[in-house]
Amino acid sequence: MLKCLLAPAALLYRAGVTFRHRLFDWGILKSEKFDIPIICIGNITVGGTGKTPMAEMLIAYMSQMHRVALLSRGYGRRTRGYLEVRGDSHYRDVGDEPLQIKLKFPGTVVVVCEKRAEGIRRIRAEHPEVDLIIMDDGFQHRYVDPKINIVMIDATRPVQHDKMLPQGTLRDIPEQLHRAHYFVVTKCPERMAPIDRRILRKVLIQVAYQRVYFTRFESFMPQPLYAGEAVGEHLAPGSRVIALSGIGNPAPFLQTLRSRYDVVEEVTLDDHHVYKVRDMNLLRDLLARHPGSVVVTTEKDAVKMTNRAKIPAAVRAALYYMPINISFIEDSATDFLQKVEEDVRGN
Repeated sequence: MLKCLLAPAALLYRAGVTFRHRLFDWGILKSEKFDIPIICIGNITVGGTGKTPMAEMLIAYMSQMHRVALLSRGYGRRTRGYLEVRGDSHYRDVGDEPLQIKLKFPGTVVVVCEKRAEGIRRIRAEHPEVDLIIMDDGFQHRYVDPKINIVMIDATRPVQHDKMLPQGTLRDIPEQLHRAHYFVVTKCPERMAPIDRRILRKVLIQVAYQRVYFTRFESFMPQPLYAGEAVGEHLAPGSRVIALSGIGNPAPFLQTLRSRYDVVEEVTLDDHHVYKVRDMNLLRDLLARHPGSVVVTTEKDAVKMTNRAKIPAAVRAALYYMPINISFIEDSATDFLQKVEEDVRGN
């Protein structure tokens, strides 16, 4: 019933998005090309599809050959305009994902700017050594014409069965997928049937040069956020765990925890949640309610909880985060990264 009520709003949203694309196609709105290779990582749905792990993979590989900068809108920040992210930046000022990347790659230039073309011009002026820009979440932006478009697709929400917002999770029209060069399908089941891969290839590939890669998230052993105060270095299988997440699609994170540990509580918050004192007090109370348990959160959430003074000692001692990366199913990650590098260097 609710979806039927939302259908008119979805139709209006689709019409608005389509008209905006037409303005770019007709040249009324302009896409700007730059004299530096730009890799855009995007998607056409709301919620987590793995853009940040993909950005980290590309930075780690491309930094071997290039001076890389990452440009992000800095979603959810309380500031505006161009800001360069530092290791001591507050996530409220620069966004949680850009700060996560800066902490992981301190030598990489990380910039937030909602006007992407302006951000690129500032990077060129202030960091002339940079010869490759990775632009996070810019597929719909279109004011910048990147050299390479990598579109992340969530296997658990196939685009051919999805609806436009607010009826579904599509924030862009699938007809625009022809602009992609690479599709990276994430959250695939470990034993994905060949016919399912063929169906997705048929749905996604609209131009001969497009490539599709199938991946899943690989989760590592949870790490203590405050190593000097942690109750232990490693979590044994079956440990009592309180799951904490504020991400777009927490289902895979929760599923992984349930498969390894005894999850006694699940605290699921909105994407880009701003953690406050009351959240820390809630965690302290849950830990007291479940003696011997620990809190396990995502890497994205963990960067918001590094202010030691605002976190009760009992929570600091029991706070862990679970790192993830992207694991390729059919092809190797090296094959994908080498092809992207060839495209960066090519015409």
